[in-house]
Amino acid sequence: MQSSTSTAPSDATEIFSALADATRLRIVALLRSMELSVGELAQVLGQSQPRVSRHVKILCDAGLAERRKEGSWVFVALGVPDRVEPVLAALDRWQADAPDPWATADTARLSAVRADRAAAAADWFQQHADEWDAIRSLHIAESEVEQAMLRVIGGQPIAQLIDIGTGTGRMLELFAPRATRALGIDRSSEMLRLARAKLAEQGLTHAELRQADLYALPMGSGAADVAILHHVLHFAQQPGAAIAEAARVLRPGGRLLIADFAPHEREELRSRNAHARLGFSDDQIQGWFDQHNLAPVSIDTLEGGELTVKLWLARSSAPPKLEVQAA
Repeated sequence: MQSSTSTAPSDATEIFSALADATRLRIVALLRSMELSVGELAQVLGQSQPRVSRHVKILCDAGLAERRKEGSWVFVALGVPDRVEPVLAALDRWQADAPDPWATADTARLSAVRADRAAAAADWFQQHADEWDAIRSLHIAESEVEQAMLRVIGGQPIAQLIDIGTGTGRMLELFAPRATRALGIDRSSEMLRLARAKLAEQGLTHAELRQADLYALPMGSGAADVAILHHVLHFAQQPGAAIAEAARVLRPGGRLLIADFAPHEREELRSRNAHARLGFSDDQIQGWFDQHNLAPVSIDTLEGGELTVKLWLARSSAPPKLEVQAA
């Protein structure tokens, strides 16, 4: 009798059966680049969503992919590393001398998907730059978030601060006074224009602003004492990559503070406010921390608004005790 447990890690038969289809191999290759919604996979593959969903289900049943529902969207990512990495290594070895022509075409179409995402977000930021602080205040009392962030970071001096996705520069207003050097980056020139005006009013002349991408920070590895991602990750198409880049610039013992939403079902925030992700669970954030040598320090939960805000603090290459707090 066949076992009812069809996803046991040792079940090589199911793994190879799942990969015995050209479309599913293409899906695995695409997911190596980034998480994608089923609709985006269908767009890249040139196939219907129901057909792509069936392929995704087979990969998920074999443990090679994982689905995560966010509102009306379903995002797909690669499965657990122990399950997937041997398969990827084998595929790389077999394709080393004979690149897959499908992969070249899929990569080009994936670039178009990325460009569409980036353009939609950039358009929104340009249109709403003047309203940015007001929009944030609708979700949760920003003063409560700021006070909690100040408490979590503590009062010790900061040699080098980087605020990733600085927007109108509010985090620099809060933390730059205790930093010897401070850098804020943002992709939006309009946001940076507003930030420069605000920082000049505060006399924060040592705070530098640059137009840059959160996936390619203009800072050397191991240079920062503190990195901040304040209400940025839910706009990121690749949150894990953003955390990886933040981890890269931290010195050993440097700290990363993430302020963002807990999982929610406010679908209108995706369509109306360009949110790419409807919040994050502790397990999701912890998984990215584990991947990038970030040891969790504390988790704070700030309730009371329409949405729940979480503060995740981690330290680079250090194993402090995890403290879970609720406010």
